[in-house]
Amino acid sequence: MITSTRETKSVIVHKYGGSSVADAEKIATIARKICDRAETGVSMVIVVSAMGDSTDHLIELANAVSGDQTPLARELDTLLSTGELVTSTLMAMAITAAGHPAVSLSGQQAGIRTDTTHGSARIADIKADRLRRELGKGRVCVVAGFQGLSENEDVTTLGRGGSDTTAVALSVALEAERCEIYTDVDGIYTTDPRLVPAARKLVEINYDEMLEMASLGAKMNPRSIELAAVYDVPILVASAFEDVPGTLIHGGPQMMEIRRAVTGVAIDRDVAKITVRAVEDRPGIVGQIFVPLAEAGISVDVIVQNASLEGLTDVTFTVPRGDFQRALDLTKETCADFAQDVVGNTGLAKMSIVGTGMQNGPGYAATMFAALSKVNVNIEMITTSEIRITCVIDARMIKEAANALHSAFELDAAGG
Repeated sequence: MITSTRETKSVIVHKYGGSSVADAEKIATIARKICDRAETGVSMVIVVSAMGDSTDHLIELANAVSGDQTPLARELDTLLSTGELVTSTLMAMAITAAGHPAVSLSGQQAGIRTDTTHGSARIADIKADRLRRELGKGRVCVVAGFQGLSENEDVTTLGRGGSDTTAVALSVALEAERCEIYTDVDGIYTTDPRLVPAARKLVEINYDEMLEMASLGAKMNPRSIELAAVYDVPILVASAFEDVPGTLIHGGPQMMEIRRAVTGVAIDRDVAKITVRAVEDRPGIVGQIFVPLAEAGISVDVIVQNASLEGLTDVTFTVPRGDFQRALDLTKETCADFAQDVVGNTGLAKMSIVGTGMQNGPGYAATMFAALSKVNVNIEMITTSEIRITCVIDARMIKEAANALHSAFELDAAGG
C-alpha cells in the first residue's frame, strides 16, 4: 500500500525516458521547459530514466567482468541504478542553471521501499517526507527512476520500464494532479504508425484498454497502468520535444472514442511458441508441464490444448523470445516421460484488436478473421479477454495484418 498525502500546492509529476535525456543538449532543453512550468506555481517532481542506451552498456560491462557466470543479482541492481543517478544529478544541475532551485534524489532518498526481488522488484510503500520537505522549499525534485530500497536495505530495480512505475507511484504518494510521461512519441496511436501510415493518435483512452495495449507492446509499462487504475491517477503521454497535444489515459466516463468498439490494433513481436506433442491426457498432466516453468520464472502467455484423441493431446503455449531456449530445454526435460515430442518456433507475433465496446456486441472475431484471411495471414493460435481478441501469426506478416485490421475496423484518420 502506497501512503498518500495531500499537498497544499498542486503537484505535477513528469517522467522523461532515456531517449529524451540522451545527451547534455536534450537535458538542457527539458530543464528550461521544467523551469517554465515550475514558475506557474505548481510543485514539480521529475522522474528520469538512464541516458540513451546506458543501461544496456552497463549490462554489457557486467557480463564482461562476470565471464561464464551470471552477474550477481544484488550487484547488478546496484550497478544498473547508477544510470538513473547520473541523469537525475545532471537534470538537477541543468534546472538550477536555468534559474529554478532543484535537488536530485535517489530512489532511496525519495523514500521508495520495495520487496526483495532483484531485477523486478515491486514497490511496497513510499515514505514521502523528504520529498514534501524539498517541495516545501520551492525546489524541483528530480528523482532517479527504476529503483528503490528493499527491506534488507539493498538497492533494487523495478525491471524494464520501471521509471514509468516510479512516476505513477510518486503521483499516488503525493496525490498529484496527474502524471505526465514524456517520451520520443507524441501519444498513443491506434497502432504502430511505422507499419500503418493511416494510424491515428488517440485523444484519450481508458485504463483497461491501455493496459491491454501496454501488455502487448505499446509505449507504456503495464505495471504503471495497473497502479494508475487502482489509484485513479490520470496519465498524459506526450512528446518530450514537440509542443503538441498528447494522449490522456484515465478512468473517467468515456469518452469521445466510445463510439468505436475497437480502439486500437496492438502488436507484440516478442513471441515464441512451444508445442508438447502427444501428451497423456490425464488429470494433473498440464500442471506437470507448467509448474517447472513457473518455478524457473518463465512467463507463459497463450495456452491451447487440443481435443483428446485416443488418450493423447497436444499442448501449445507461448513465451517471450528471450526465454524460448530455456523454456524449450526445460519442457523437454520435464515431459520426457509422458510426451512424444517437444518442438518450438520463434518466428511469431501477436496481433490483437482492443476495445471496451467489444463487450456489448457480436461479430468482432468474425470481422478480424475475415480481414486476416483476405491478406493471406494464417492464424496459428487465438486467445481472448472481455476487451481483446489476439491471434498468433507469422511475424513476417505483421505489416499486412496490421493494415488489414486497421482498415477493417475503420481506425484510419479519415474515419476519426
